[in-house]
Amino acid sequence: MTLHQPNSLEARDVAYQLHPYTNARRHEEIGPIVIAKGDGVFVEDVDGKRYLEAMAGLWSVAVGFSEPRLVEAASRQMAKLPFYHTFTHKAHAPAIELAEKLIAMAPVSMSKVHFTSSGSEANDTIVKLLRYRANALGQPEKKGIISRIKGYHGVTLASASLTGLPNNHNAFDLPMPGVFHTMCPHHWREGREGESEDAFATRCAEELEALIEREGAETIAAFIGEPVMGAGGVIVPPATYWEKIQAVLKRHDILLIADEVICGFGRTGQMFGCETYGIEPDIMTLSKALSSSYLPISAVLINDRVYQPVADKSGEIGTFGHGFTASGHPVAAAVALENLAIIEERGLVANAAAMGERLQAGLAGLKDHPLVGEVRGVGLIAGIELVTDKGAKLAAQPPGSMAAKAFGLIQERGVILRAIGDTLAVCPPLIVEAGHIDRIVQTTREGLDALAASM
Repeated sequence: MTLHQPNSLEARDVAYQLHPYTNARRHEEIGPIVIAKGDGVFVEDVDGKRYLEAMAGLWSVAVGFSEPRLVEAASRQMAKLPFYHTFTHKAHAPAIELAEKLIAMAPVSMSKVHFTSSGSEANDTIVKLLRYRANALGQPEKKGIISRIKGYHGVTLASASLTGLPNNHNAFDLPMPGVFHTMCPHHWREGREGESEDAFATRCAEELEALIEREGAETIAAFIGEPVMGAGGVIVPPATYWEKIQAVLKRHDILLIADEVICGFGRTGQMFGCETYGIEPDIMTLSKALSSSYLPISAVLINDRVYQPVADKSGEIGTFGHGFTASGHPVAAAVALENLAIIEERGLVANAAAMGERLQAGLAGLKDHPLVGEVRGVGLIAGIELVTDKGAKLAAQPPGSMAAKAFGLIQERGVILRAIGDTLAVCPPLIVEAGHIDRIVQTTREGLDALAASM
């Protein structure tokens, strides 16, 4: 770290940038690690230290860093049509082709795609779509949305309200009215003594139904959930959970939104998390691995049940008064198309399934570690929850301090994970190989050993 050098990148960063998800005062003290380049599953900082990026950047770089085909796709499109919008009956080939591709790939029948630039924008758009649709149907009260404690759906005013994490609400005066949170489906943490996964799933569904009945089904438009909760701590749903949740929603005529921002395009070992868990959504949110995050792009997929009332209302008003300058950006769309082609041509979903088995088996070997309370995951996404007391499932205080220390010790050894509360998250690129998986597991154990020795 060279913060004492006034012209260093680190010092200039501290001087000029406010970072997301960062303690600003702490950042003034320690500064950043400045990443200079990446290749495959590795990134390198400005001092030349290489790290195995076991979080795929931010749950997102499916095809790895510096993939030449994506660079070339961006360059070709930049030279041909670097920007055009999709407002007022305008279109261009990359957005048309990407929309067509996503409708064909969707795990259930979908009608239309609306492009945005991030998962947050996409989920914010969905909140507006639900209000627009309710008014179109003459149901002005049916605009409430149910999310889940520890769910993550973004950071705009609307999407952060859907998110069920305190740090996304504290000091922002959120959540906004009309958003409700039901229980987190984390069996290990929330299950009662002796309660099976199936019984716990039943209790989750019963709590959801009680919430709907308390608020009135006529006031609830939709339920939103990630197939596997990511930023809330990699929480895998218990057996029968999604089956029972969907049955409740169907009984009360409530739409289902599947937030596939993290799970989509292979992460769970199938193309979509919806396929892994038998989810049949009315609306889907896609981003991150859609372009491997080489360029910002996201998509909202809606079925005909959602589209037709929205289209009717736009005809009545004269326009659908929503959209972003970069909606369906041609360069981002071109990169996304090439990224999806690579995922399919190289069999990366199958690789995620195979390497996922190796990852889950390897991390399961950490369950005997004195600081590990639970290991959970599916495919190429996993969480390791740290504790000091296994029986009581308690971690050291203050909350999050154990995982933060473990994260630092593992990063010092050349592997980047992510600390979420007292959980270490793992989410490597879909191109990961057996040797990379083994290194992630071994380095994680070494970091945990070092943490245990320091306590």
